[in-house]
Amino acid sequence: MIERIVIIDAIDPQTFYGVNNCNISLIRNLFPKLRMAARGNVIKVIGEDSETAEFEKKIKEIEAYACKYNKLSEDVIIDVIKGEPPKEMSSEGVIIFGQNGKPIAARNPNQAKMVRSFQENDLTFALGPAGTGKTYIAIALAVAALKNRQAKKIILSRPAVEAGEKLGFLPGDMKDKIDPYLQPLYDALEDMLPAIKLKEFMENNVIQIAPLAFMRGRTLNDAIIILDEAQNTTRHQMKMFLTRLGMNAKMIITGDVTQIDLPRNTQSGLLQALRILRGVKGIGLIEYEKKDIVRHPLVQRIVDAYESREKQVNDEFDLNNSQDKNIQE
Repeated sequence: MIERIVIIDAIDPQTFYGVNNCNISLIRNLFPKLRMAARGNVIKVIGEDSETAEFEKKIKEIEAYACKYNKLSEDVIIDVIKGEPPKEMSSEGVIIFGQNGKPIAARNPNQAKMVRSFQENDLTFALGPAGTGKTYIAIALAVAALKNRQAKKIILSRPAVEAGEKLGFLPGDMKDKIDPYLQPLYDALEDMLPAIKLKEFMENNVIQIAPLAFMRGRTLNDAIIILDEAQNTTRHQMKMFLTRLGMNAKMIITGDVTQIDLPRNTQSGLLQALRILRGVKGIGLIEYEKKDIVRHPLVQRIVDAYESREKQVNDEFDLNNSQDKNIQE
């Protein structure tokens, strides 16, 4: 009799063990000759050498399936342990399987174009209105690269620009003041990774979320680096960020040039970068449109209404200026 230790390190142990440990109970019943105990991400098993070796092999196969699809059912466990191939979920066009096995894939042609650009280029700009899924797809691509060991870490950043509200009067320390700006990034990550795994990644700095100002002086190797809301960077901030790109790293920069919250007379670093870098080899550009909005259908109608109103105001302004000019003449 020997004792063998199997470590579950690719997925959240709670996903592996199941609700009320139902999965581990099933595994225990399917290996009646072994004694086992599970705590945290460690499973200890005692029995004959051949039996414990087979147990470890099957556990790793089950873990690999759960890691790929982010879910685990009793049918899969039974199939794997009995030596039958488990039912595979369709993965055509899927970037990653999110919480509870939810497939995350491109939902419009520009999102598909963004996926291809990420595969073919080291720097991708994704521009367009809110609701087109720019940031969500960017984070899905980053998480997929991390899970596939194509990158060792993910760096997510946003400029902390005040959109009509003041940071200084918010309660708490710097992290408490900054976190509201970064919440959309947390939301996307929580949709793709189990809570325990996300916490582990963040505690170990595998996933880092930080304001843009904290990027200065760093060289980011073996990483997927995402800059969100890039329209609110200054020229110096954008140049600083672009030059953080290290070896075996990729960048995705997202923004909406119609929602610039910088102080008046401050040029957007994103607009300048687009002019300077257009046509440079190794850089991809995806320009989303209103028709690409994938939120609630009402969002697209809201965007249309605001654009219509802005056009009306601009037309009235031009008409008034023309009339004033005629009177002066």
